[in-house]
Formats: sequence, structure tokens, C-alpha cells
Amino acid sequence: MTLKLSKIVSNFPQEGLAFAFAYGSGVFHQRGHKAMSQNMVDFIFAVDNAEAWHKENMRRNRKHYSFLSSLGPEGIARVQENWGARVYFNTLVPCEDRIIKYGVISTSDLIDDLYLWKTLYVSGRLQKPVLILKRRDNPELLEALRQNTLSAMAAALLMLPEAFTEEQLYIAITSLSYTGDFRMTVGEDKQKVQNIVKPNVARFQELYHPILDHVNHIHWHKKQAFIEQDTSPHAVYSHLNMLPKTLQDHIWLEKNRDKRYQDTEEVMKSLAHSADYREVVERGVQSIVKKSSITQSLKSILTAGMVKSVRYSAAKLRKMLSSRRQPVSV
Repeated sequence: MTLKLSKIVSNFPQEGLAFAFAYGSGVFHQRGHKAMSQNMVDFIFAVDNAEAWHKENMRRNRKHYSFLSSLGPEGIARVQENWGARVYFNTLVPCEDRIIKYGVISTSDLIDDLYLWKTLYVSGRLQKPVLILKRRDNPELLEALRQNTLSAMAAALLMLPEAFTEEQLYIAITSLSYTGDFRMTVGEDKQKVQNIVKPNVARFQELYHPILDHVNHIHWHKKQAFIEQDTSPHAVYSHLNMLPKTLQDHIWLEKNRDKRYQDTEEVMKSLAHSADYREVVERGVQSIVKKSSITQSLKSILTAGMVKSVRYSAAKLRKMLSSRRQPVSV
């Protein structure tokens, strides 16, 4: 699998390609899906210079682009970096006997999203297992990737009860980037989160076991795959301080509707003592994801073109209708 997907990546410009990974049902088995080889493969490419990368990619693969190619590489880079979640997708692309979709994001924008959760779009994908195909030595990116998973752990713990299984933890983490996504109402499989987690628990363990070894305020029963956590105000405040800045800003705005304008530290201390901290954190995540999912979807209509957008949306709708006919898993 890795060799085949690496061969696909080799069809794209390597100069300035800092990070490349594949994800989704074309890479990892998801319950309720057909064979992986029949699914579209999703890629994300992080590039150091968007204009230069698109210029070379348009020279090699101009047919991948919609009518927006008339804007030239400079215009494509502006669309990528200034609209939606700062990702430019080309979709339903035939490559090496597979159908692929690839998103291009600037390395600096990826690092920002990993640290700050400005959109929780690409950072949300990297909170789940992915297949890394290229990773240039970049200490800042490596630290941002680590921080993203630490933040995901903190947010999930804030939404979970005092005792839960490892699988419930991974479901909570996976749910973060789907909470508030309007596509979960129209166009996505209703059991998507469980379908991602249940066949891939071992991969989640590989990603999060090193973190669980060092998380404060929990008691991890490793052999039983069971976790107990301290939900005292002190522990809650500790986890709240681990949240990314964008999420903390959303929490601050909600808690200051009475115009008291406390600083962030005061808000977090107050929230840690309140009974509704779980709901407040969840609403903050929803706000981030809702905005980016809507703006990126509107942008994708342009980057894919109308014909491909209709085909892609129709495939998503078929999956959603199929999931509604399946019994709900518990």
C-alpha cells in the first residue's frame, strides 16, 4: 500500500513539498465501506511556496484543475491561502489506476492550524491515523504535529465522564473535527465516526498510547483499556489551559456575553468550577468546525468545477442514505 501511494505522490512536484500524507477510506478500512481499492484515495500536500508549487503542477497536471486554472498559479495560490480552510483541492483525479483527491496547503498555514486550530480542517485529519508518505525534517512542523494530538487529548478529556474506555476516548477525539460540520447533516455517513474508529483501534493506540503515558489527572488501566480521570476543578482547569488559542477565544467570547470582559485566565478558572464546562467546550469546537466546513465546501465547488462537484456530492449522498438503512451500532 505505502509503495503504491508513494508512487502516486511521485507524479507531483517534489520541490518544496514538505509533508504529504494519505487518509480516509481508500487507505484505512472503514466499517460499512466497500473494498479500499475501490474507494477514492485522499491526500494532503503541505508545500513551502504555494504559487511555485502550483506553477509546476499546472505544467505537469493542468487537467487536474477546474476553470480556475485560467487564474494562473498566482491566482490559484490566492484562492488557496485566502478562502475557506486555506486548502486547495483537486478531486476525482485519475492517477496510477486509482481515483484520488488531493489538497494543497502552505506549510506555514498547516503549522498555524496544528497549533491554533484556526479551522480544525487539516489539523482535525491529523488527530486520526494517517499514512505519512513524505515528511521533510522540520522541527517546527514535528512539534506542531505533537501539540495537535496533545490538544485533541485535552479537548476529548473535557468532554468525557469520569470513567470511559479507550475506544470511547478515540471516538471523542475523532468526533472533534466532525462536531458542527454541516455535512454530517447532509452528505455524510451517519455512523462515520464509529466506522472510522472501530476497525482502527490499534492505529489509534499507536498514535495516542505515548501521550496517555504522560497525561496528568488520569489513571490509565492499560491492560483493561480503561481510563478514569479526575474531574475536579483543578484538573478541568489544567485541561482547559491545554486547549488551542482559537478554541479558548471562542470560550472567552461565550462566557463574556454579560460584558464583564474578564481575561482568559479568569474565564478558564470560572469555567473549571461550573457544571456546564463540557457543553461550553463542545460549542466552541462546533463554532470553529461549522465555519470552516461551510466556507471550504463553497470553495470546493469552484476548485472542483460544477460537474465534478455534482459527482462528488452524489457519491457522498449515496453513502449517507446507505448508512440510514443500516442498524445503528452501539
